[in-house]
Amino acid sequence: MIRKLLSYFIPITIHKKKSFVNKSIEVTWNNGELVIDSQNTNYSYGSLQRILRKGLKYIGFERIKNFENILILGVAGGSVVKTLVDEIKYEGKITGVEIDSDIIAIANQYFKLNEISNLQIIMDDAFEFVLKTKEKYDLIIIDIFQDTKMPNFLFEDFFIERVNSLLNLNGFILFNTMVINDNHRDRNLNYKTRFNKNYSLRMYPKVETHNELFTIKKLT
Repeated sequence: MIRKLLSYFIPITIHKKKSFVNKSIEVTWNNGELVIDSQNTNYSYGSLQRILRKGLKYIGFERIKNFENILILGVAGGSVVKTLVDEIKYEGKITGVEIDSDIIAIANQYFKLNEISNLQIIMDDAFEFVLKTKEKYDLIIIDIFQDTKMPNFLFEDFFIERVNSLLNLNGFILFNTMVINDNHRDRNLNYKTRFNKNYSLRMYPKVETHNELFTIKKLT
C-alpha cells in the first residue's frame, strides 16, 4: 500500500528482468496503478489498457458480450483480457497467443491471468498460429510489439488475408498500431487500402498520442 501511495509522486519499480523477446520488462507502480513497461513504452495496463479499451468501446461492449470466440494476438500482460472479463463481463472463449513465456509468467504472478477460467494461453508466434488454427473468431485483437517496433509481417498481404479468413461474418478485427514518424503514417495508409467493399474499416488516430487503432468489420 505504501508503494502504491508513493507511486502518485514517483514510479516505483518492483520487478525487472530481461526476456528472450524484450531487452527489459518492468513491473511498476505508477499513479496508483500496477503496470508493465518495456524499455521505451508501456507494455500492458496503464495507457495500453486505455487504448485497447477505447477500441473495444468503438466496437460496442454489448455487441462483444454476445461474441462466442475471441482471439488475441499478442497477450503481453493481459490488460485487454482483464477489460473483456472484468469490465465487459465477457463469458465466451478467449484464446491468447503470446511468444514471450517470460511476460506470461509475470502476468500470472502479478495479475493472476492464469486464474481466468475462459482464457486459454498458447505460447506461439502469431504468424505461425494463424497459419495453423482451424477456428473461426468473432473478434480478433492484434496487439504485437517488440518495445516500440511492430513486425513487418503484420502489414503484409499474406498475413492480412489469412487473418481475414479466420473472421466470422459480421466479426471484427481490432488492430493497435504505433505511429511515431511519417513512414509509420504511410504504412498505415497503405494498410487501409488492403480492404475492399466486403469490409467496413475505421481509423482512430492519435489515441493516447502515438497509437492509431483500426476497427475492421467483415460484411460478406
